[in-house]
Amino acid sequence: MPPLHRPKSLLAMAMPLLLDVSVPASRLPAVVAAAAVPLAARSAMAAEPASPEERDRLYPFYMPMDGLRAPAVTYRIKCEASRKAGREVYQGRSPDGPVEGGYELVYEAQDAQGAPCVYPFAPSLPQIGGPVEGTQYIVRSSIPGKRAVFRTSYDWATVDLRLFDVGAQRVHFEMRDVELDFPDAIQTKGALHLEVTETRRPGLFTAVLRRVKIYGGKNALFVPNGQTMLYAEDSDIAGNVGTNTDQEHTTYINGTLVSHFRDTKFHGQRAWENSASGHQLKDKAYLRVYENVTVSNVPRGAPSNWPPSAMPLIDASAFGFTWSDGLRIERVEPAQSPRDALVDLRSDIRYGEQGNYPWPVIGSPAWHMPPSPLDALDRVYLSVFLNTSVKSFRTEPYVFALRPTGTTLGTDGSHVEGSEAPRAQQRYVSLAFGTGGNLQRVYSGEGWTYSDPDLPAGSEWVLDRSKFIRHALGLIGR
Repeated sequence: MPPLHRPKSLLAMAMPLLLDVSVPASRLPAVVAAAAVPLAARSAMAAEPASPEERDRLYPFYMPMDGLRAPAVTYRIKCEASRKAGREVYQGRSPDGPVEGGYELVYEAQDAQGAPCVYPFAPSLPQIGGPVEGTQYIVRSSIPGKRAVFRTSYDWATVDLRLFDVGAQRVHFEMRDVELDFPDAIQTKGALHLEVTETRRPGLFTAVLRRVKIYGGKNALFVPNGQTMLYAEDSDIAGNVGTNTDQEHTTYINGTLVSHFRDTKFHGQRAWENSASGHQLKDKAYLRVYENVTVSNVPRGAPSNWPPSAMPLIDASAFGFTWSDGLRIERVEPAQSPRDALVDLRSDIRYGEQGNYPWPVIGSPAWHMPPSPLDALDRVYLSVFLNTSVKSFRTEPYVFALRPTGTTLGTDGSHVEGSEAPRAQQRYVSLAFGTGGNLQRVYSGEGWTYSDPDLPAGSEWVLDRSKFIRHALGLIGR
């Protein structure tokens, strides 16, 4: 990647903005962007910011950071005193009642001997009070690049950011260099639960995870519906430890705006002797972006104690948009018969608000696919998978499945019902380029799917991550 610089305007292929959100919005520097490059070339890019401090200043170009102010208060937590007390021991000031204006929690990353600090409890987030417009909530280690570790067998262990009735306000959360190890947290919805609710346009909740490691909870990471954008990089997210085999996953992203994962691994979904269990990544965001992501059903711990899940590793919506480059699928043999799809693009439920979708999600005569669907890529729900690799215990029948939609919405307005819509009324297209590994074919026999197609002139934008993102978010005014 070429050095970051200050263009007069955003480049057409902008990578993340260079913004320092540790200062008030009035002191934020001018927008800086850099040209995007193919994923395969990253290893040779000596100029790409490498240090954690540099990476911590980069945010996705689509994530507006100019409306934020510095946290009103910073709390610093001591390592050895906290370990001895079994709870946070603060250096200087400590929370006293609800905190207004945002906060930053800084945990010592090392003990007096220089070893990683392992706190025998889950981080305790202060209560939040007052208006939250423009506020930030940051949980981080004291040393960029070195994780502060939290390890406990408490069955209610969780990091739960609780913000209700947010409305049209702008809020930001960040977790950096933190490891959550909660192997017995069977009660909590997520080891990390971003419980931010009742958001509405033009409000926005953004969450950024950097160099985190998460294990535990009914879902290791759980994000509910809302006007939410999630970005995670350089992270490891391992499976659930709950006891409901059908409704728990390694990661569960509900009806959000964006889920964007870079250089991240998902693995370890818990399974059972007589049940296929959940997914490694259940992702129902409107826009999903995966860069150099590994999704594996290899369980955490001994396979004899934790059978691998037999479900598709990724459960995503056919509705909305997916752009992926460098996705790696790894499957070991489960105790049950495996489901055939590895990436299941489903259309049985519309997650999120209706306003998050530019077109109906059901089939109807109002839409008729053109004779050449590749000429209509800007008018359909679209998924693009570049350079996907499969490593499996067997030769997989296929990698991707694009499930057909029904013709009516149920009384709840979310479940798609009715008979299968005629093929011409299916407004979904999936493209895959460079798929390899243990597989018979790339797609199942359903839907409008194309493997290594020749794109019509003018459709090359689907291969460009930034243009793809701008197209998807532009359709809903984001």
